[in-house]
Amino acid sequence: MNDYKAFLESKKVAFEATGFDCQNINSNLFEFQHDIVKWALRKGRAAVFSNTGTGKTRMQLAWADCVTRHTGGNVLILAPLAVTRQTVQEGSQIGIEVNLCRRQSDVKPGINISNYEMLEHFDPASFRGVVLDESSILKSYNGVVRTAIIEAFREVPFRLACTATPAPNDFSELGNHSEFLGIMRRPDMLATFFVHDSKPDNHDGEGFGAEQKWRLKGHAVEVFWGWVASWAVMMQKPEDLGYKANFDLPPLNFHQVVVDEVGWEAKTIQDRIKARGASIETKIPAIQDLISESPEDRWLLWCGLNKEADALKRAITGMGAVEVRGSDTPERKAEVLLDFANGDVPILITKAQIAGFGMNLQVCHKMIFVGLSDSFEEMYQAIRRCWRFGQTSPVDVYVITSKSEGAVVRNIEAKEKRFGEMLEGMISATQEINKTNVRGSSREYDEYKTAVQTGNMWEMRLGDSCEELLSLESESIHYSIFSPPFQNIFVYSNSNRDVGNSRDKEEFKKHMMFIAEQIYRVMIPGRLISIHCSDLPAFKYKEGYIGLRDFPAMCREIFEEAGFIYHSKVTVYKSPVTEMYRTKTIGLLYQQLKKDSALSRQGLADYIITMRKPGDNPIPITHDGKDFPLPMWQKYADPVWMDIQTTNTLNSKSAREYEDEKHICPLQLDLIERCLEVWTNPGETVLSPFAGIGSEGYTAIKMGRKFLGIELKQSYFEQACDYLSQIRQTGSHQATLFQLEEARKPKQKSLEDIL
Repeated sequence: MNDYKAFLESKKVAFEATGFDCQNINSNLFEFQHDIVKWALRKGRAAVFSNTGTGKTRMQLAWADCVTRHTGGNVLILAPLAVTRQTVQEGSQIGIEVNLCRRQSDVKPGINISNYEMLEHFDPASFRGVVLDESSILKSYNGVVRTAIIEAFREVPFRLACTATPAPNDFSELGNHSEFLGIMRRPDMLATFFVHDSKPDNHDGEGFGAEQKWRLKGHAVEVFWGWVASWAVMMQKPEDLGYKANFDLPPLNFHQVVVDEVGWEAKTIQDRIKARGASIETKIPAIQDLISESPEDRWLLWCGLNKEADALKRAITGMGAVEVRGSDTPERKAEVLLDFANGDVPILITKAQIAGFGMNLQVCHKMIFVGLSDSFEEMYQAIRRCWRFGQTSPVDVYVITSKSEGAVVRNIEAKEKRFGEMLEGMISATQEINKTNVRGSSREYDEYKTAVQTGNMWEMRLGDSCEELLSLESESIHYSIFSPPFQNIFVYSNSNRDVGNSRDKEEFKKHMMFIAEQIYRVMIPGRLISIHCSDLPAFKYKEGYIGLRDFPAMCREIFEEAGFIYHSKVTVYKSPVTEMYRTKTIGLLYQQLKKDSALSRQGLADYIITMRKPGDNPIPITHDGKDFPLPMWQKYADPVWMDIQTTNTLNSKSAREYEDEKHICPLQLDLIERCLEVWTNPGETVLSPFAGIGSEGYTAIKMGRKFLGIELKQSYFEQACDYLSQIRQTGSHQATLFQLEEARKPKQKSLEDIL
């Protein structure tokens, strides 16, 4: 049991601290900033998801300063191009020197900063710490660059990622951060905590990121956010973590200015781009009028097309406008953006892809979008350059559109409101955990309960199968039939004791092996166990390919390693049409057959894998011709059972808790009955170490067998007890299962004498 306890500890997903305690943190920080830096240093590898204007730059500089002093090594900060110079300036304001560099030869002892595009010119192994400033930029890069950043710093001991609070339903952002910090791979995160829905959660079809089809498993919500809070701190404002601070945002006002229509209604993104290009000349006067009405203010003009930027530059250059575009040199981009941030440029024309991330542009509180951005996230980030904590004026956002582009302000405001509501929900999910974590406390996620309930011919145990099996007498069970948790596909609870909660097949096999060894010990020699299983799909996001995994073979190997002999295998037919409608697997879609049948496949059958414990069976299983006629045996002996009714199961609806997922998989009753008929005598004891809602027990008792079931999930345990307590046996065997103390009598060859 010591080995098993140690194994369970290794399955916990909470991130363990690898850092150090630092008492001498820069004094130019607010209390909440100081505590977050101290927490991140103690973690060693951490993320700070903090709203714009809450001082992430100062926090990361203080963190880097402590790492350099603690290790005696260098720290590299990677940031968007224009942000690098702002960071150097802010460092000088709090007494921390930051060296701006472009290649390894420029590195000086201490803290160094460069832009992401220069990564290839540095030797990551030469740094003891790394900071990703505006780390959400990772998801904006292609997969090759993102992977390069993650791989480059895999061995750097101290890592910090800083960005604004992530999009609530863009789980790729959290996965990228987890992978960069070396906590969990993004595919493993998705497989552990999420299900992939066939329809997006959002109602407008756009989504706030690439992962809108991933949804948190209902029962995994709490443990997921607990896991995130073990390596990341999230806050919109300091009050979220219980600090008293005056951090309030000024009003944000949206205005739509509609110019003459251009002759058609834009219904698609392509139409909208076309309409934007055709209407630019009609928008120029409206833009000039807005700027002329408030010439003393600084203006930020966001364009989406080069054609828009060219027209604006021609029209308002005389008003002091300066443009920054993608073809400019990195030096010019940085210089102009910094001049605008310092108040030396009155009007800036640029694109959100260039200046929409990381820059502090709160010197400006009036901005114009020349047409509607097709990405709400891009627009949101652009607005946040000015509408941030520290801004003292109301922020006015003007959206200039033609009539053909439609009424957009209501849509923007609705998205902003919905995003705010989702963000508040995400922050509240981690709020209490972050409060305690930042102040050095810990949190337990798993509450383990046990219970025993007995009835006529049955006993149900609530608990861990491995531990409960230990209390059973050796060589006391006549037959066992069960459906094991399918590795990482159907996860029934958030407990690390749940075999299905496994990161990979190796962890699953190791966990299952503990249980298999105990099942082997309690089985009578010469007797059988039957395992219900099926092949499992392999997913591109997790395994890296689309295909199948031979789960039945894995089960057979596990129990062979435990000592059992492979006895038989039965194929149970399942309708491929039903599978297609339920899973939407591309291999079963008719349209895939027409597109490229190289990916088309047959449906998945179920299997009953039966294993035998070596030795002579002390109690023969006998049948007579009356109860078991020859035609019946000929049907049972067929290697393919075509007549199992897939809907002949116990109703699992009442056992399903609010947060449960849909994958409750009770065995078909006629399948269980067939196995019991062949491989047990009336009055013998049937074991299910994964009893679920009690299907095996329900059938066993009705057929005059005794039943011992073990179930980890309390709601299933309670439903199983309810089903078992209502059964009237069809046979004449009315014995009652004795209590555990009776089962601990000196070893018997048969459980018959004990029960």
